[in-house]
Amino acid sequence: MKYLFFLLLSTATFAQDIHFKSILVDTHNDCLTACIEKNVSLDSDLTGINHSDLARFKKGGVDYQLFSVWCDGEKAKPYEWAMREMDSLYSVAARNPEKMVIAKSWKDIQKALKEGKLVAQFGVEGGHMIDSDLQKLETFYNRGVRYMTLTWNNSPGWASSHADEKNPNYKGQKGLTDFGKQVVQRMNQLGMIVDVSHVGETTFGDVIKTTTKPIIASHSNAYSICPVSRNLKDEQILAIGKNGGVIHLNFFSGFVDVDFFQKDAAFRKNHAAEIDSMIASGMQTEYVFTVISDKYAEESNAIKPDLELLMKHFDHIVDLIGVDHVGLGSDFDGINSAPKQLKTVLDYPLFTQALIARGYSAKDISKVLGGNFLRVYKANN
Repeated sequence: MKYLFFLLLSTATFAQDIHFKSILVDTHNDCLTACIEKNVSLDSDLTGINHSDLARFKKGGVDYQLFSVWCDGEKAKPYEWAMREMDSLYSVAARNPEKMVIAKSWKDIQKALKEGKLVAQFGVEGGHMIDSDLQKLETFYNRGVRYMTLTWNNSPGWASSHADEKNPNYKGQKGLTDFGKQVVQRMNQLGMIVDVSHVGETTFGDVIKTTTKPIIASHSNAYSICPVSRNLKDEQILAIGKNGGVIHLNFFSGFVDVDFFQKDAAFRKNHAAEIDSMIASGMQTEYVFTVISDKYAEESNAIKPDLELLMKHFDHIVDLIGVDHVGLGSDFDGINSAPKQLKTVLDYPLFTQALIARGYSAKDISKVLGGNFLRVYKANN
């Protein structure tokens, strides 16, 4: 028993050492939207309010965060909303120059990492936010956007989403239109990474044929482990590996455990009146579910999957394309449920511990935590 105790202690210490010596990159966190919806500031202590805040990024070992810029397909003036979200992070950075930098070049990234500052960039989650205007795409790049998810669940008119491609009532063209291919080509030219999370299978295939640079899935898992249309099928995973890209694991319970949606539906039914009231007040629906889950934490925690199931997604992707093609894209602050052990950004070391338990070397763990993304970033710039 005493030996086991010291073995567990040494494993945890080893995990902490690797974790904090590695460069940890998370490609997807929705805290900008969460802060606006909840009327709070990222540089405040948001314990019990958000999964993330500026101080807890540091404590959890996050060195480089791509902040999601998101709105749903119903939002009026999505481009203006995206600019507002970016403005909010610029304000936080201006108040905290000793803690974070909105990096626009590889030199900026290296300098910030050397100084122990959080590297901050943006990922636009949904091509509808460029209003079918390549000049707006370029404006986003100039403000620090370094990837764009071509679609969210809605389709921007030039690319079809996973949701629309399976919808029999969808009347738009499936895949990339000619303009959609221009968007991909312009992103390649600018150095903005193409993100295929949320896109439909036809769009995915067109992207693979069109892009000249490695792509990412900023927050997606394996369909064969959890068969929902937001996850990647084996042939897509293989295509990303061949392209040199990286798949960043999504922590959302519904993309980890296929049984979660049935459990969550029952949970939401228990609080339907309160949910309807909050939606009627003007809060975006996705964030209503997050707020309700936080409010009834004991009830929502009971239906969450275990971290081990997320690791099965990791194992499957590695088995198909190798450890050089996996990373982290938590979706924190954009989800109402994650594996039990991954409650907030403070819990990233537990993921590192799970990698150690699987026998991965410090070198391979550092690749997964951030090195793989950094390789794709440099290949796009």
